[in-house]
Amino acid sequence: MRSFQYKILGPFIVLFLFSFTNIFAQDISDALRLGMPYTSSDARALGMGDSYIGLSDGVGAAEFNPAGFGLLKKLEISGGINYLSYNNNTNFLGQNSSYSNSATNLSNFSLAFPFPTARGSLVFGLSYHITQDYTGALKFSGFNSANSSLIQDLNATTNIPYNLYLADSNYNTNIKGKLNQSGTILESGSTGNWTFSGAIEVYKNLFVGLNLDIISGSYENNYNYYEDDINGIYANTPTDPSTPGTTGFQTFHVNHLLDWNLSGWDAKLGLLYQLENHSRFGITIQFPKTYTVKETFNYQASSIFNNYPTQNYNYNDQVQYDIVTPFELGGGFAFNVQSLILSLQATFIDYTQLKFQNPTGIDPGTIASLNQNIKDNLRSVVNYNIGAEYTFPYLGLRLRAGFFVQPSAYLNDPSQYDQKYYTLGIGYLIDGTFNIDFAYMHGWWNNFGYNYNDQFYTSPTTNQSITANKIIIATTFRF
Repeated sequence: MRSFQYKILGPFIVLFLFSFTNIFAQDISDALRLGMPYTSSDARALGMGDSYIGLSDGVGAAEFNPAGFGLLKKLEISGGINYLSYNNNTNFLGQNSSYSNSATNLSNFSLAFPFPTARGSLVFGLSYHITQDYTGALKFSGFNSANSSLIQDLNATTNIPYNLYLADSNYNTNIKGKLNQSGTILESGSTGNWTFSGAIEVYKNLFVGLNLDIISGSYENNYNYYEDDINGIYANTPTDPSTPGTTGFQTFHVNHLLDWNLSGWDAKLGLLYQLENHSRFGITIQFPKTYTVKETFNYQASSIFNNYPTQNYNYNDQVQYDIVTPFELGGGFAFNVQSLILSLQATFIDYTQLKFQNPTGIDPGTIASLNQNIKDNLRSVVNYNIGAEYTFPYLGLRLRAGFFVQPSAYLNDPSQYDQKYYTLGIGYLIDGTFNIDFAYMHGWWNNFGYNYNDQFYTSPTTNQSITANKIIIATTFRF
């Protein structure tokens, strides 16, 4: 193995080693992974399209509007599980591929404790709920007939091709594209919040609540990428002329394994006002969430030849940094018409306020550049949710439906990149004390990615059509 040297210096190697894949280490997509809103782990709320800020009359208030705890008159215990499936249909260089992944988690466990008061109400809550599910998948394969490859891209910025005998000592490579390019990505992990909630009725029918959250979780991304000479173009061409055995290049392979250990905290303030018995209005302020990311990454690359030993290269390191998410300002209105509840909700998020800070093992200049990229490439959006619930009198049966949209955070993205969801739900209340809830969610949106850094704007794109399905089953006891 040749000794490894950098054409670029020190801390910047982190960015160059990983920015060429469909996922990016220390990049905008990392910040968005933690900064975008999640779909609820509360079955009733999800069944109503997550339009719950103005309703929030159950333990789901821990996720949406803590002021809603003030409406509870009895001790409540709730818990549930959720199943998420993710499917990605990809078109790459005219070839279609499909890949899927799934996960099952404890979605939430919540307790609410009303305290006796002479006037108004005072309620405290303790809950755990999943806030982000990182399950994902991608597969692609296609022949790139252009003069473009990851080998060439890496050769312009690192000595990795040189170490793998894919370039000579002057950093020249005989690889000129025309390779089959393929790969897979599998993502897994989740984050969850331990939430301490409190609500008080400060004036008749006016409730104020506060959440304090402790965040923990993990994320893993396993990426494999291949470039194969399926047409024998380099069968008689040495990739390093000083080493004749490098004639007959076959395959270049990269594996990138990224692991995050996540911790953090945040707070949310909520207000809820009930107009008689027929409508409610809620406002929430989600304060910035601060995540500490302890990142471990391992990069492995290899080259395979017809008549020369396989060459291998390994690099691993650990870094740490914080990601701070924006304020989120939400408002919702719910009203009851006989047995029908209708709910509307909107949330404002300015994604340009996302930022990286407190780096360890990363050059501060790199962090400053990333934060500038966030300012230049992201935008503010308004997410909107609508939902409905109909209760059949005397039966205890409730039917729910909803729809919501989370617009793309990227500047100038068309609507096909917005995440859109419809939801359905059903609930059954027994003797006013025991409730069973079921919710189903279907989401769809488009995405795209590049296979390498694309400094010469030659990387083909993976055009992705994504669908996600989620099921929650939950129970609630009231005492």
